[in-house]
Amino acid sequence: MGIRVAVAGASGYAGGELLRLLAGHPEFDLVTATAHRQAGQPLDAVHPQLAGVDLTFAETTPDVLADADLVFLALPHGESAALAARLPAQVRVVDLGADHRLVDGDAWTRYYGGAHAGAWTYGLPELPGQRERIATSTRVANTGCYAATIVLALAPLIAAGAANPADVVVVAASGTSGAGRAAKTHLLASEVAGDLSPYKVGAHQHVPEIKQATGATGLSFTPVLAPMPRGILATVTALPTGEVDPRAVLAQAYADAPFVHLLPEGRWPHTAATLGGNSCHLQAGVDVDSGRLIVVAALDNLGKGAAGQAVQNANLMFGLPETTGLSCFGVAP
Repeated sequence: MGIRVAVAGASGYAGGELLRLLAGHPEFDLVTATAHRQAGQPLDAVHPQLAGVDLTFAETTPDVLADADLVFLALPHGESAALAARLPAQVRVVDLGADHRLVDGDAWTRYYGGAHAGAWTYGLPELPGQRERIATSTRVANTGCYAATIVLALAPLIAAGAANPADVVVVAASGTSGAGRAAKTHLLASEVAGDLSPYKVGAHQHVPEIKQATGATGLSFTPVLAPMPRGILATVTALPTGEVDPRAVLAQAYADAPFVHLLPEGRWPHTAATLGGNSCHLQAGVDVDSGRLIVVAALDNLGKGAAGQAVQNANLMFGLPETTGLSCFGVAP
């Protein structure tokens, strides 16, 4: 018997991707998956891609989850904290929701509302010193999907003093799975197909998380809904602080990062190349007119942006190689 793992909120898109990764993980044994409305249904009735995984959704309660060694919480924002507080201290938890990402309680109230539950270890191993912190933690807050993409593109430039943290502009497009599985009119295929539309302009909830993780002090972020199921493409620009080679900064920062790939010069990221993998593809340059630094990043919002990132964190928490059960390669065509 390996490490016993449970997934709470496993009926959603991120939960389904977690189940898929865990079903093939060599060290984690998936023993429990919980849901609300789908409790009592077999997994493959909700996630047909998991045909052959012999589990039935249980109710989401602390008693059901407490027998696991590791619990992933794939619940809506604001629902993880109360459940996590009722789990035994020895159970290790990775929260895919936002409840424990932010250090600043005022930022939580401003962007999410309600009481702040406190910050856990931030789950992005590629940040300096973060692998070691995650490895010694029993509670880890997974990144947001947009945040993971933008932080990986921006953090090394600010840390190296290469980019002005007060003037960062980001435009990022995401697939519809980033909005969750609940039925919403604006996410119907007939509404999304052939269309690009901005949303939460100037007030997206990942802004304080991105600023916290990168050290940015001025951030303008415009998210865009793209007509595809999954994937994020972010274009990050910032003013340089001097003569800067952004590719050299990124190459040094991610020299030992198995899931972050700086593409050969002249080759720009695209979302399809990261589909189904846990990788982030980066390219960087300098705008010849404005002189601004440009970094373009692509990842799978359900992979490195959610479930894959969560498994990477869990691997570190149990002393496993962070690549265990994960692939950096996308699926094509």
